[in-house]
Amino acid sequence: MLVAIHQPQYLPWLGYLDKIDRADVFVILDTVQFKKNEWQNRNRIRTSKGCQWVTVPVLHRFGQPINEVRINPSENWAVKHVRTIEMNYARAPHRKPFLEELRAIFSLPWERLSDLNVAVLTWLLEAYGITTPLRRASEMTLREEPTDRLIDICRTVGGDSYLAGAGAAGYMDLPRFEASGIRLEVQDFRHPVYPQCYEPFMPGMAAIDLLFLCGGEALPRLRAARSAGVAFADVHEEAAGPAGPTRSETEREIS
Repeated sequence: MLVAIHQPQYLPWLGYLDKIDRADVFVILDTVQFKKNEWQNRNRIRTSKGCQWVTVPVLHRFGQPINEVRINPSENWAVKHVRTIEMNYARAPHRKPFLEELRAIFSLPWERLSDLNVAVLTWLLEAYGITTPLRRASEMTLREEPTDRLIDICRTVGGDSYLAGAGAAGYMDLPRFEASGIRLEVQDFRHPVYPQCYEPFMPGMAAIDLLFLCGGEALPRLRAARSAGVAFADVHEEAAGPAGPTRSETEREIS
């Protein structure tokens, strides 16, 4: 059984969904430290001026686990996000039904960031047709050391193989992991190229980009890219703990 593990992301990108689709089970790593200004509470959508961050405002303290981080109730982020997505994807042919489903999710009274992220992820997987089961690390008894934690997760779900991101060497003790008897595979993500609402094509957007534009063809395009897509650095890789993504002049932020 092939296991994939990753921190919960808000409106995750295609590389995240590709990892889930390749795996037999996906474990949401919600027990590790929350990292501000990475991908756990924000992501990017395509706009006429480049791309734009959509950010969930949170209340957190340093070192707090992701599953304890609360959403700031004083900010009207949900309405802003729906309005921003609706405006920038006005020309997307498959936007309407999916946007209404997303609007319904955002309208709920979310308290914790991880619960929101899991709900959005569950919706995305259903919309794409990805059937990989999800588990939460917070429901397991695990050791704290990063490599031990990965081994424990794989063993808990009955996995004999682990699908790591491109940065695996930076956050794992590879000899010790391999000595555990669990086989290591590394995701080689290839980004699909498809007609976006605006030119030129920009990879690395939230997965709703492909969904709104291609509808039922989104998953076939994602899978077909594994043999014919564009190599794309996994800038969303978090387990290694690199510095957060940088913002260019073509990016704005909405929270």
